[in-house]
Amino acid sequence: MQEYIIFAGETYTIEWYHSDRGKSQPLTFYNSLDQKDKLQFLKLVKMIGDNGQIRNKEKFRYEGDKIYAFKPKPNRFLCFFTVGSRIVITNAFTKKPINCPSKKS
Repeated sequence: MQEYIIFAGETYTIEWYHSDRGKSQPLTFYNSLDQKDKLQFLKLVKMIGDNGQIRNKEKFRYEGDKIYAFKPKPNRFLCFFTVGSRIVITNAFTKKPINCPSKKS
């Protein structure tokens, strides 16, 4: 059986969402990242798992409708809090930079 727990901390257990067939989009995305990007994400997971919060809104933020986002730039990992002191990561993606129109003189 596939293991979906990312980290079991003192305050929260963080895990990957998975379908009944064992598919996990955020885990597949995570596995495609390079070591540096994986480490950035895991540092945030450990911080919230052990401390119960991440105060830096540039790294973890409420997005609305009970959805939160881990934000290790340039990636995003969407999640929600659930019973039993669990956080479930549901989706992950790379945020594309916003292209600002250049000013013409």
